[in-house]
Order: sequence, then C-alpha cells, then structure tokens
Amino acid sequence: MHLYNAWLPPPVAQETKREKDSFSRVVCSVKDSLKPDDPDSVYSTLKWISVIDLFIKAKSDVSLEDVSTLVEIGLELFNNSQNKLYAQVRWGNILVRVLNKYRKKLSLKVQWRPLYDTLVHTHFTRNTGPEGWRLRQRHFEAITSLVRSCRRFFPPGSAFEIWSEFRCLLENPWHNSSFEGSGFVRLFLPTNLDNRDFFTHDWIKSCIALWDSIPNCQFWNSQWAALLARVIKNCNFIDWECFLPTLFARYLNMFEVPVANGSGSYPFSVDVPRNTRFLFSNKSATPAKAISKAIVYLLKPGSSMQEQFEKLVNLLEQYYHPSNGGRWTYSLERFLYHLVIQFEKRLQHEQQNTENSRRPELHLGRPERTYFVNVVLKLIDRGQYSKNEHLSETVAAATSVLSYVEPSLVLPFVVSRFHMALETMTATHQLKIAVMSVAFVGRSLFLTSQTTSVESVEGGDEFTDLLMISLSNALLGMDANDPPKTLATMQLIGSIFSNLAYLDDNIDDSSFMPMIRFSEWLDEFLCRLFSLLLHLEPSSVTNEGLHSSATSGTFLVEDGPYYYCMLEILLGRLSKSLYTQALKKICKFVKTNILPGAIAEVGLLCCACVHSNPEEAVTHLIEPILLSVISSLEGAPVTGFGGRGTSEASVSKKAKPTLSPALETSVDYQLKIMSVAISYGGPALLRYKDQFKEAIVSAFDSPSWKVNGAGDHLLRSLLGSLVLYYPIDQYKCIFRHPVASELEEWISTKDYSNNELPICPKWHIPNDDEVHFANELLDLHFKAALDDLLTMCQTKIHSDSGDEKEHLKVTLLRIDSTLQGVLSCLPDFRPSSSNAMVEDPDHTSFLIAGATGSSVGSTQLREKAAEIIHAACKYLLEEKSDDSILLILIIRIMDALANYGSLEYDEWSNHRQAWKLESAAIIEPPINFIVSSHSKGKRRPRWALIDKTYMHSTWRSSQSSYHLLRTSAKFIPSDHLILLMDDLLNLSLHSYETVRILAGKSLLKLIKRWPSMISKCVLSLAENLRDPNAQEYVVLGSCAVLASQTVLKHLTTDPKAFSSFIIAILSSSHHESLKAQKAINELFVKYNIYFAGVSRSIFRTSKNDMDGPVFSDLVSQIISMSFDSTGLHWRYNLMANRVLLLLAMASRNDPNASSNILSETAGHFLKNLKSQLPQTRILAISALNTLLKESPYKLTAEEQSGSSGSADLEEITKPSLEVALTNIFQEEGFFDETLNSLSHVHITDTESTSSRGHGNSSFQSLADKSITRFYFDFTASWPRTPSWISLLGSDTFYSNFARIFKRLIQECGMPALLALRGTLEEFANAKERSKQCVAAEALAGVLHSDVNGLLGAWDSWLMVQLQNIILAQSVESIPEWAACIRYAVTGKGKYGTRVPILRQQILDCLANPLPSTVTTTVVAKRYAFLSAALIEISPQKMPAAEIRLHYELLEELLGNMCHSSAQVREAIGVTLSVLCSNIRLYASSDHDFSHEGRSSDADKGSWVQILKKRAYEVLVNIQSTSQSDNLETPIDSKLQDVHLNGDSQDDVKWMETLFHFIISSLKSGRSSYLLDVIVGLLYPVISLQETSNKDLSTLAKAAFELLKWRIFWEPHLQEAVSVILSSAKDPNWRTRSATLTYLRTFMYRHTFILTSAEKQQIWSTVEKLLIDNQVEVREHAAAVLAGLMKGGDEDLATDFRDRGYTNANNLQRKRKQRNLSSGHSVASIHGAVLALAASVLSAPYDMPSWLPEHVTLLARFAGEPAPVKSTVTKAVAEFRRTHADTWNVQKNSFTEEQLEVLADTTSSSSYFA
Repeated sequence: MHLYNAWLPPPVAQETKREKDSFSRVVCSVKDSLKPDDPDSVYSTLKWISVIDLFIKAKSDVSLEDVSTLVEIGLELFNNSQNKLYAQVRWGNILVRVLNKYRKKLSLKVQWRPLYDTLVHTHFTRNTGPEGWRLRQRHFEAITSLVRSCRRFFPPGSAFEIWSEFRCLLENPWHNSSFEGSGFVRLFLPTNLDNRDFFTHDWIKSCIALWDSIPNCQFWNSQWAALLARVIKNCNFIDWECFLPTLFARYLNMFEVPVANGSGSYPFSVDVPRNTRFLFSNKSATPAKAISKAIVYLLKPGSSMQEQFEKLVNLLEQYYHPSNGGRWTYSLERFLYHLVIQFEKRLQHEQQNTENSRRPELHLGRPERTYFVNVVLKLIDRGQYSKNEHLSETVAAATSVLSYVEPSLVLPFVVSRFHMALETMTATHQLKIAVMSVAFVGRSLFLTSQTTSVESVEGGDEFTDLLMISLSNALLGMDANDPPKTLATMQLIGSIFSNLAYLDDNIDDSSFMPMIRFSEWLDEFLCRLFSLLLHLEPSSVTNEGLHSSATSGTFLVEDGPYYYCMLEILLGRLSKSLYTQALKKICKFVKTNILPGAIAEVGLLCCACVHSNPEEAVTHLIEPILLSVISSLEGAPVTGFGGRGTSEASVSKKAKPTLSPALETSVDYQLKIMSVAISYGGPALLRYKDQFKEAIVSAFDSPSWKVNGAGDHLLRSLLGSLVLYYPIDQYKCIFRHPVASELEEWISTKDYSNNELPICPKWHIPNDDEVHFANELLDLHFKAALDDLLTMCQTKIHSDSGDEKEHLKVTLLRIDSTLQGVLSCLPDFRPSSSNAMVEDPDHTSFLIAGATGSSVGSTQLREKAAEIIHAACKYLLEEKSDDSILLILIIRIMDALANYGSLEYDEWSNHRQAWKLESAAIIEPPINFIVSSHSKGKRRPRWALIDKTYMHSTWRSSQSSYHLLRTSAKFIPSDHLILLMDDLLNLSLHSYETVRILAGKSLLKLIKRWPSMISKCVLSLAENLRDPNAQEYVVLGSCAVLASQTVLKHLTTDPKAFSSFIIAILSSSHHESLKAQKAINELFVKYNIYFAGVSRSIFRTSKNDMDGPVFSDLVSQIISMSFDSTGLHWRYNLMANRVLLLLAMASRNDPNASSNILSETAGHFLKNLKSQLPQTRILAISALNTLLKESPYKLTAEEQSGSSGSADLEEITKPSLEVALTNIFQEEGFFDETLNSLSHVHITDTESTSSRGHGNSSFQSLADKSITRFYFDFTASWPRTPSWISLLGSDTFYSNFARIFKRLIQECGMPALLALRGTLEEFANAKERSKQCVAAEALAGVLHSDVNGLLGAWDSWLMVQLQNIILAQSVESIPEWAACIRYAVTGKGKYGTRVPILRQQILDCLANPLPSTVTTTVVAKRYAFLSAALIEISPQKMPAAEIRLHYELLEELLGNMCHSSAQVREAIGVTLSVLCSNIRLYASSDHDFSHEGRSSDADKGSWVQILKKRAYEVLVNIQSTSQSDNLETPIDSKLQDVHLNGDSQDDVKWMETLFHFIISSLKSGRSSYLLDVIVGLLYPVISLQETSNKDLSTLAKAAFELLKWRIFWEPHLQEAVSVILSSAKDPNWRTRSATLTYLRTFMYRHTFILTSAEKQQIWSTVEKLLIDNQVEVREHAAAVLAGLMKGGDEDLATDFRDRGYTNANNLQRKRKQRNLSSGHSVASIHGAVLALAASVLSAPYDMPSWLPEHVTLLARFAGEPAPVKSTVTKAVAEFRRTHADTWNVQKNSFTEEQLEVLADTTSSSSYFA
C-alpha cells in the first residue's frame, strides 16, 4: 500500500481496501463493452478511461493480473482503431501511464510493426484524414510516448528488423527522408535485454559515420546523440575507449558557444522541414540531456574518459561565468542539471544493485565519485552567482545533491563562498544566492558535523559555526524592502529547523550548537518578524466587494509557501517553555496592532500557534479577539438580516444606519484574522460556541458589507474546522535520527512494505459535539436563510428596493458561506434511475475511497436548497437582472449545489500550484554517503509528507463520487440537477460578461459530469445562433459554451446535435455586430482544429431512422450554400466549403457512404478554382489535393520500360469522378479562366516573398488562414530536399498548385492535357510574372504526371516549350521556372528513389549547349536550372546515363571557370559543388564503374588533382600581381597593366569561382563528401583574406567564416595541420595573422582528436611567432596562446608558463645590470613580455598559486619603451578588471611588496586599494 493511502484519515483508509475489487470490476466492464465484430465499440470503452486514470492517480493497490489484462486489451484496441484518432489518443495516453507505472513488474511482448504502421498511416502519408491539427498533434504525442513506453517490451530480433527497415532511409543524406529515418531510428530502436546482442563495435562505427554525413544540423545531432546515449547506458559490455575522442569532439561542438570572438551559432544550418521538426521535436536546441547521460555512464574505473571529461569542462567553464552569458546559457544550465541528476540516478542504481546484469567492477568507487564531484565543482564555482536565475538555482540544487556524495569537497566550498558573499556585500543578488545555497545544504552540514564517521574532515566545527552565523545573519535578512532575500532567509530558517528534532534551551551539555541560546534568538526573531509585518506594503489595493478573499496577501504569502512553513515548523518544534514565551509575545502583538495591510500574514502567524497547541492558543489568542469583536458590535446599529429576525425595527427609520470607518476596519480585520487562525482549531473551539454564534450573527446583522464579508469568512472557517478531516500535530518530531539523535530522521515513501509503515499522523476526526454544533450552524444560516429567501421571493416584504437588495445580498451570502464551509460533507443528490428495478447499490456505488469530513445535514436539505434557489433565480432574473453581485452569488451557490466535490478539486489544484516550487532544502536525495544510508526514493521531513497526504486526501474526496454514475447508462441526473442546469443555461446568456463567464464555467462542469445533458444544450444554443433577432450577448454566450471541448467531443458521436450545430453556424450570417461575428468565426476555427470525425450513424441512408436529417440532404443543403451566387458574405461561403470538405473526407472511410458524394464535391471544388473569392480558391486547392487520387492513366513501373501501347484501357468503363471532371473542364475557356484567377493568388512584391511557401499570407487575416489552410497540407511536402541555393532567389511557386494539375491529368488522361495546352503556351509567354508563375506550376504538374501518352506530348510540344523557356530573355521569373524544373525531375515515391519518365529527357534538354549568341543572363539561368535539377537526383541510385551526363557537365564547367560574368561564375561554383558531391556519394555507395563504356577511372579522381594544382598556380600568380601592384613606381605599374592584365584577371575570376564552390559546399551540408578537396584548398582561402581585389577578399572571408565551423576527421586532419603549419611560416605577414585567427577555432574544435605530437608542433609554431618581426603578429600570437592555455592541455601550458617566467626573469635581471640597450632586439623583449601576459590572461577569474609572481614580474616591465609598455599596461588593467569582484579576498595571495609594484603600474590605484 502506498504511504499516502496508508496515512489517509482512518475512516477513509479503511475503505481503500475495497479498491482492488472495484478495479477488477472496471477491467471486466471494459472487456464486456468490446465487441470484436463491431469496430465502433471502441467508442463505448472511452468512458472507462478516466476511471482507470483515477486508480492510477489514487495510487491504489490493484492486482497485477488485472493490469496486464488491461494492457493487452488496450494495445489490441489501439491497433484495431485505425482512423479513429480520438479513441487512439485516449487509449494511447492511458496505456503510457499504466506501462510507465508498472514497467518493472509486467512481462509482455509488444510488436513494433503495428505501431509503426499507425504512425505512418496517420502522419506520413499524402492523404491525411480530415481531423483537425490539434487532434493530430495530440495523436502524434500519444503514439510516440506509447512507442517509448513499449520499447522495453519489444521481442528479441526487433532491433535488427528496425535497423534494416530504416537504414535505407539514411543512404542519401541530402533528402529529407534521412531526417525522418533518423527520427524513426531514435524512436524505435530498443536497447532492452532481449536486443542487447544487436549492438556491436561495428554497428557503433557505422552509426558514427552516418552521424557525420550531415554536418552542423542540430536536429540530426540530437537524434544521434540521444540514440548513442541510450546505447551507452544500457550496453556496458561494449568497449568505448576507441570512440571517446570522436564522441567528445562531437559533444563539445554541439554547444553553440562563441569561440575566439566568433559568432555563437552555426552561420548556416541545414534546414529541416517544418513538420519533421514538429513531429520529432527536440525541446532544447542542444541535446544537453543526452550528452550528460552519455558522459555519466561512460565513467568507469581506470578509463581515459576521465581526462576527456575534464578537458570538456575546462573548455566550457568560462561560458558559465556571469559576465559571459548569452543564448548558450540555457543549454549549459541544462547540461549541468542533467549531469548531476544522471549521476545521482546511476549511484542509486548501483547502491541498490537492482539490475544484476551490471557488473560490479564497473561500479563507481570513492575515487571516481571524488573525481566527478571535483570536475563538476568547477562549473558550479563559475555559475554560482550567475545573473541568470535558472542557472543560479540549478547550481544551488546541484550543490545540495553533491554534498551528500562528497561532503569533504562540497561543504568547505559552500562555507568559503558564504563568507565571501558576506564580506563583499556589493551585489545583493549574491547574498540571496548564498543564503539559498546554505539552506539547500543545511541537512548535510548537520549530518557531517554530527557524525564522526566521515574521515578527513577536520572536525565538524566550522560547519556548525557556519550554521550559527547564517542563523544570526538570517535575522538581518528579513527586510520588507527586499522580498527575494527575505524569502530566501525564511527558507533557510525552515530548512534548519526541519532538521532539528527539538528546540530547547537546556542542551548546554551537548556539543550541538553551543554558541546560541534559543530563548534569546527567539525573542530577537519575533521582534524582527513583527517589525517586518508592521512595514509591509499591501501588494494591491484591497478590492472591495465579493471576491476580496481573506488572504490577498503581500509577497510573503503570494510568492511561495516559505513564510507559513517556517512559522509552522518553528512553533511546532519549540519546547513547552519556549512555546509559552513565544505565545505571550505574539498575543501582545496581535492585541495592540491593527494591520489591515497584513491580514493574511498575521492570520497565518496565529494559525501556526493554534495548530501547534490548540488548547493554549485558543485560550490566550482567540478568546480576547472574539470578545473584543462581540463588544465592538454590541452597540452598533443592526439591519436585522443576520438571522435574528428583527427586521421591523430598522424599516421604520428613514436614514440608513452605518458604522464608522475606523470601527468597520478594525472589526473586519479582527474577524478575518480569526477566520484564518481557527482553521485547525477543532474541539478546542467548542468551549466558545455561543460566542462564535453571537459574533457571526452580529457580523451578518451589521449594515457594513465589509463586515458581512468578514462574517462569511469566519462562518466558513468555523464550519471547516469542525467537520473536515485535517492532520494535527503535523510538525512535531517523532522519528529521531539513528546516528545523530538531535536530528529528525526523514522518510521516503518508497522504503516501506505493508507490514512496517511508519506511525500514522494524527487526524482530526470530528466528534459528536462538533457535528452537533455544525448542524446547529446549518440550521441557523442555511435552513433559516433559505426560508427567508423563499418568503422574500414570494411575498414582497420590503417596500424599499434598496433594503430588499441588501437583505437578498446578506441572505445569499449566508447560504453561500455555509456551502463553502461544509464542502462535500453535505450529501449529494440521489440520481433517478431510468428503470425502477435498479436497487442494487453496492456494484455501482464504489470506485475509490475518499471523504472530506463527517457527513452533516442530509440529501433532503440539498434538494430543498435546489428548489428554493431555482425559484430565487427566476425572481432575480425578472426583478433584479441588472444586479451582478446578486447573480454572481446565486451562481456560486448553484455551483456548490450541483457540482458536488468541485470545491475540493479547486482547492487541491491551487495548492498544487503553490507546492510546485518544492525546494531542495527539504529533500534528502536517495544516496547519502555521509551516514551511508541509501533509500529507494527521495527522503523528506515527515511534515512535508503529511502535507502531501492531506492534499491526496482532498483530491480523493473530490473524485470519489464524480465518475460513479457517468459510466452506467442506468442512471439519469435527478430532477433538481435539471432545474439547476436550465437556470445556468439562461444565466450563461446574460448581458453581463462576468455573469456569463461564471455561469458558463459551472454549466460546463455540470454537463461534463452528466453527458446526457449535452445534446439538449447544443440544440437550444444552436437555435440562438439561427435566430435573427438574438441579441449580441446571447450569441457571445452561446459561442463560449459551444466552443468548449466537452461540447465539441460530443458532436463526434451525436448526429442530430452535429447537423444542428453545422447548419446553425452556416446560417448565422445575419448577426451584424463585429463581436458576434468574431465569436462565430473563432468557434468555427476551433471546431476545425479539434475536428475528430463524424458519427458513423449519420451515413446510414435508410429513411426509417429519422432522428436526424439524412446525410445526402445535409450535403446538398451545404453545397447550395457554398456557391458565390448566393450572395453570402465570403467568409460564410468559405465556411460552407470547408464543412463540405470535412464531410466528404469523413465519408471517404465509410463503406455505407455513396461514392457520388465524392465526385459531386470534387466537381464542385474544381469549379471553385475560378471563383471570384481568393480565399475560396485557396481552399479549393487544398480540397482537390486531398480528394483527387492517382488514377487509371498513370503508367505503372513495368509499362514504363515496355511498350506504352495499352489500348485496352479504352474499353474500361470510366469511373463517375472522371466523367464529372471531364465535363467540367471541357467547357469553353475553363482553363483560361482558372489559370487567370489562380494567377491573382501570386502576389509578387519582392519584400514579402521572404516567407516562402506561404505567399498568400499578405492578404489573409489569421482566422481566415486557419480556415483555408490545413495544418499539414500533406506531410511529404515538396521540396523533399533542403533548399539552400541562394541564387535561385525566393520563388512564389506553390507546389500544391502543381500537384492539382498533376492529379487532374492523372485522373482524366490526355483529354485534360490537350485542353490545357493552348492556355499553358499563352501564359508561359505572358508578360506578367504572376501568369508565368501559374504556367510554371501547371507545366511542372504536367511534366511530373507520368501518364499514358506523355512521351508523345514531350516530342510534339513540351520539349519546344521548355527550350523556349531556357532561351527566354526575361529575368524576374527565373526562380519559378527553376522550381518548375526541380518539381519535374523530383524522384517519385516517399524516399524519392523512383525516376519519373521524363527526367532523362529534361536533363538532356538542359545539358544541350546553348547557341553562342545568347546573353550572359541566359547562361546563368541555364546553370541555375541545372543545379536545381541536380539537387533532386538521388546519387546513390543513378543510372548509367545520368552518370555520363555528370561527367560531361563536369568537363564543361571546369573549362568555363574563368567566365567573364560574375553571376555566371557564382552559378558555375554552385553547380560544380552539387555535381562533385553527387559523383562522390555515388562512388561511396560502391558502384561498379565498368559499365560506363569509357575510361572514367582516370577521370574519376583527376578533377580533384586538376583543381588543387591549378589553385596553387593561380594563387602564386595573384600574389605576385598584387605585390607588384603595391610597388610605388609609376613607370612599372604602366608596363604591368599592358602585360599582365588579361592573365591576372582570368586568374582572379577562376579563384572567385573556386571560392563560390567552397562556400556552397559548406553551406549545403554536402562538405562531408568533399573534405579532401576542401582541405586541399585551405591555403588559398587563408592567404587571400587581404588582397587589393575587394570582391575576391570578400569571398575569401565568407569561406573563411564557414570553414571555422567545419570539423575535419581523421585522414584529412593531418593534411589540415600541415597546411596550417606551413602557412604560419608564410612570408606575407597578413597570411600569418590569418592563420593565427583560424588556429584559435581550429584548436577548440579539434582538441579531442589531435594527437599530442600535432599539438606540440602547433604550440611551438605559435611560440615562434611571439618574436615575429611584425608587431601585429606578435600580439595576435599572445592572444592565441592565452586561449590555448585555457583549453585543456595542462602539461604543455605549464611547460610554456615556466619557460616564459624564467626567460622574462633573466631578461629583467640583465636589463637591471646593463641599464639599457643591451643588444636585445625589440622583438625578443616584446616576445618575452607577451609570453608573460599570455599566462596572466589565461586565468581570468581565479588566483592560481603561480599568478601573483607572474603579474608582479609583468608589472616590472612597465618602464620599457613603446610596444612593450602598452602591452604591460593593457594586460595589468585587464587583470584588475577580471579580478575586481573578489579582490578583497584574493589580494591576500600577494605579498606587500608585490602589491606595491602593482600599484605603481596602475594609475587608478586608489580605487582598488
């Protein structure tokens, strides 16, 4: 039994034993309601889902057999209900919950294939169903979580099947199917025990190779990182050593941080299609969780992993520092968080040793733990005082967890940090964070100082001291002007006292907390607290009227539970004498002060006193307040409405009696404080029952509404404290800690089996006297008030309407107050059963146990109330319908009467919000190495668990009867409920918005519980929409209720309600007001978003069951509404069309529906293509895309190869759809009109086209857009390859237009093509761009349609058409025609591997050389078309003809690289990169080259050699030219012009083309296959950064920026290093400088994969540059070295540092002896100084032991001449700046003399002194 259930109030706990049987009953009912032959019976099981959910949330004890039966039924149901998305969502989600909860106990096998089929069928096919996108999204979430939960149950061999299924998707990395493939692999691949043998060394190798095929793509990275992390965690038999460098290089580069002043994000990232990103969503950009999981599980004794991890942390730690925040902070914060969490999980597993498969030698021992904590402490140290709140809180929580693992490392760190924060009080947020950190490690401090078992901690004294200091400082921290600090302080006090078992003064003999005397501390604390309360500013103006709750408090109450918890814990733990001392002071304070601004705070203070010791506190604290209230009200004027019945006296007076403001405020304050204070009073209050009665009646009798309200609070609270169950003695300590007896032992919910539960909490169980008193109060203020109300409504007893209003207000307030007080202790209505025989209550009357308190009153009382309230409501609507306060009160009463249990539910959900911030201060993690006791779950103090149990009990009581009657059809709601429902329905159409909203909420709760009422509501509300005379507010109210999910779900199953809803919306265009139109519009959009299909019964065409209109009539009615001619507003026309589409799609899946509906609607939408309304056209396009299927005329794959003479097609009878469509488009001029109207959709203003693909956005508002566009047009959206070619520009080519033409031609064959021909030719030559756009779309559709006879058409006219387009002069429509060609050659099939018929012809047509006379734009256009076409080819499956074409084009391009026009050069570069990468990918998939019939072997690799060789020749030429340009002699330059111009210009052009090639290779993500070429061209890119030719340099710089992000792997890495080393010795100093720039990022990216020899070479090369003869290079080299020293390689850095120090030291001595010029060149002195400066700057925030000497030595060079002096001053100033924060502490590392030397160099010394 779960701890929360065992600890419930005894009467309820007893009942929970029956839950096992009731769960079995539920499972049986689910089984019974399934009929195998009727697929629709799944809908009848849905009502049980919330019941099953109930048992999970209630943590009930249920038998495992039932659970496994349920799971089997559920999975079977899930797989059988294809196309029923809503049912799948509900079942999927509940299965996930059950599987996750019982995953370790269940043994079942789940097949993966059906899950995959459902996924693909619903989300990855072209023709998705009509369901709304919200439902689709929920379905996707449900099915992916279901796959994740079932993964552990996949049978043996699944991993192999899954990998072979998806491996083929990953072959072509430049097709979007590879993204889907990676998503599927990550989702499905199981790593459970049955499939472990699948994972081998070779598999991981291939995985890592695949990972590299797409560089710089976050989506791709996160899929592979997550997959590998899972494998690392579960397969510990693999030896990962050889993969570590690669993995860590990847992990480091996945964090997008700015390296060496670079940018902090990929300059280009591969574009993942929107829906793939949406479907396989990865929440944060960097997969921090996967990385940290992998790192934690790679840790094992004696692995090289340790130094790699340390290096990673050294590189990343600088980005945690407060001054280096940025976009990357979030992912770094997640990284730290998950590192600690995963580490804790791993330790917990190993301590419990649950999985015996883990080999014990892999367990983490003490050294590994210490190592890990040490490394993570570096990050914690940097991030502790971050300005980013998430980061600083994560750091504090991490400190807390780690302090239980290695206290000897973590606690001293916290101590020193706390002292530092106290000393440097400059930044206040630091103090808050420091206090929070101490609060979080409070328990480990106590345990460490108490137990002597922890070795190597020199006595726990310093920790006890820290606690003392922090406690005494905490008193200063309570400050009304600094909320965050005050709350942190309160959290600290709460945390400290939750640990102590008992607070008493006489513990002098024990060693514990010797320095503090509690009685003095307590006095001081209370003084501080009182002054805080006196100075509080109330947060808002306390709003008068109804809703001013007793506790609208200041920040102490609003911003978290710390204040109240602290008081409760403190007062609960005090010894008797200390409690009395505290109570005295509190009583005095409460008596002498009236603080209306701090009601809640003072109330809670009193409440904590009462809770801790009710008897004493009630006597000393409550009694005086009570008496003072009664005496204050004694002489005051009364109205007589309060229940004494003396109203006549007041009627005679003319003047209204009032209270003085002062009296009113003080009485209000005292009543409200009392109402909060007595919440937990219980039996102690009975002694004062007469006084309480008197006070309440006087309050209701008072003429002040404020005092009436306070009386209401008091009555509520009093009733609650009498009849409800709540824990008492919650904060007393019961368990002492076994090791440290002064501390309380905390407990975990998981550590107890049934027999040895810890002692239950004491509950307040009402005794007879209390129940009796409560019933008396009910008689007084409920029964009597109801009678008053009735008499008032039947006989007008007041002549004055003002008096009547007052009287009604007070009477309703009394009724409301009692109902709010007794909650669900007043028994619920009895439902009436539909047939009289059902008198067998035990089966239906129990699901789960739960009760709020002892029952008071009776059902009759509730029924009487319902009747009277119904009458009163009628009266109010007639007489006082403009009085919102009365109406709101009556709605609240109805809500409390009708929705039994909803008040408890509200209380539970509010409380849950408050505790969301459960702080680490009261959680002890499951692993505790301080006293080495480990538990199964987190441990908490007993009081926190009791609090959770109390909330659990509240939740149970709200749910215990909620579902009882929903599930059986035998019961119908009682008549009283129906009365209340009608009233609420009327009120929800009221003219005041507040009234409407409240009534609507209540009504929805009611009909959700009683679904049988929904239909009636829908019919009556739909009537309001159709009614031409309805008022605006009636329409608004109706829409608000209809738009709720409860109603929208119901429409799925109820045909009658559905048709009335639809017709009502479509015929509501007569409402004039804008608000009403907006509401109707939103309702319709919402209906679309949540559309879940229609009920099957609607399709039954027989006339005999006439409960609703026949489906075909409905359709024809809607079609008649959806033509332009009817003169409806365009939005209604649009809605009608949309409904038509939904119905047509829904009927597609149904066998009973007639097929002519489909052809009718398709014909209708085809006509709509030429509609006058733009939105309707766009919708028609969506519709036709969905409705037109592929058809008889499409050639199958076999026919393509054989003869195309299939004449027998003619004999087949044509389907009706085709006939209908053919008739339409053969009308005269149909296509003319259609294309013309479609061209209006293309808006070609150049600015707004940046939002590609949604060009129609510019003239559509959001609401219209959501109606016209499906969320997923269809998921395999075009283009299926990433678009990255910028020179194609942004096109307005809509692929779904092209798709319509394609489908039309496939549906109707050649006649359609012939009808289209004339129009197409005319439009293709039109002047307007928009007409050309449409022509491009139509042509693309035709070329891609693959129908019979297409080849003939190509020869006769299509080819000529295409050639004309290529040769056309016009420029502006190039992007559209390029897209058209790209569409036409796109591969067929989901993965784009089948070749369309015309692809080869189109490519040949493009490859034909142009006539020599054409302009350069045409040349550039042809290359653009070529590159667009080549992107779409799938290289790994190219036929011989395509390969041949590639090689021919390659020769042509290489010969053309010096073309004179810049745009042509760019086009050539881009096309070249596509060509080469295609050839490379083809070669890499191991094809046999022999069948090409030409000696391509020589040709194959030669282009690489040609490129490299030519590049070096050209580079030499360019450099020599530019150097001779720089010579100043005029004569020379003239000669030069004559004689070098032609050649050198060609060289520059050739180089530009080459740079275009490099840039586009890197941008497109294709560089992985061209690495050797790119490495070979590194040198030209580096050396041409600064030349006299601006264009060339710009390109070189662009390529350089992109290169910085590229990682080079093994074979190419050596080559890259040698290129870099040689260019660092280049004679041109600008090249040397550029090399240094590149080196900084290069070293960072490759630090894990470079060998130590290579690193050594690089270091020594850079060191040589320190004494370069160019001063810029020297300074640059120093900066690079400073960066290198941070990055990991300790030994190299230390070596360099020491050498630098000795050098400089010797130099300094020599200079002293020989005075000045000693023959050292300036460069060598400057070099030595720079080496020192680099060392100093490499430790920006810390103070390592070597630093003081280095800085001082550096400062001694301040007297040197020019370049040296500025270096010194800059470096010292920078050192000052970065160490300023902590200078107070760090200056102690220096000697006096050193400080003096430093002071001399900095002029502004006084500031730091």
